[in-house]
Amino acid sequence: MALTYVVAPQWQGSGSSRAMQLVDGAESIRGDLPSASTRTIDIPLEAGDHQGTGVHRYSSLLLVRDRARHALATESSPHVTIGGDCGVELAAIEHVIAADPVVVWLDAHPDLHTPESSPSGAFTGMVLRTLLGDGPPELVPEHPLRADRVILAGVRAVDPAEDDYIRQCGIRTIAVTEFSADTLVDAIGATGASSVYLHIDLDVLDPADLTGLGSPVPFGLRATALLEAIRAVVARYSLVGAGITEFAPASPVQAVDDMPTILRLIGALNYSPTSTAGSTAGSTEPE
Repeated sequence: MALTYVVAPQWQGSGSSRAMQLVDGAESIRGDLPSASTRTIDIPLEAGDHQGTGVHRYSSLLLVRDRARHALATESSPHVTIGGDCGVELAAIEHVIAADPVVVWLDAHPDLHTPESSPSGAFTGMVLRTLLGDGPPELVPEHPLRADRVILAGVRAVDPAEDDYIRQCGIRTIAVTEFSADTLVDAIGATGASSVYLHIDLDVLDPADLTGLGSPVPFGLRATALLEAIRAVVARYSLVGAGITEFAPASPVQAVDDMPTILRLIGALNYSPTSTAGSTAGSTEPE
């Protein structure tokens, strides 16, 4: 399975004090991707303004969404979107909604706020709710996701308004203590979907396994468990796309220390049961 990579070093959706380091994180990952199959989205220099929406830096988020749409319009192979903050998933998931995939939201946070419920106004906490059809009208997809096509996995920092929404919509969840390759594969099977989109916010991992996080949350998934689960999913289901977001290394040294884990995640997205270990790793070697 040939994957293409779309790098979107957007920082404007973040509410973290380390937001600008998301640019460094995306660039660090881009440097280890195969250049022939990698495209980069131009991110506006300006922060942007809210334009009365209640979403901080809204104008820049809208511009990046449109540029990502354009970049993806000619893509037929599965794509991996590299953030940047979680807002980069807007165009990426919208691009594959017609395939009716299950979206596995691997994230410490469910990102299910609205502008009215958000305590910060940062869009990274509203992304999934917007994809489900409840957000600023210009950002909501023409054909939103259905709640029965969403699985929350590894979520452990949930605000009351988000918890109410999860219960109201009956969104499937897999807690960290329940997470395994088998439970994830079974949860996907229960949706009836034949294809999958994997959203991987790196803060789903335990901070002991990855330090370059702007919003670390303790007691997360171990990297080995996540790798095993990704391999199991892509071996069984058609992968229509994936996203890897929120890498915010505090220094170049920290980026170097974290990159082996990130590259293993990318390698797992390329996994097939007939692949050798060497060929899987080689798919993300620098050229």
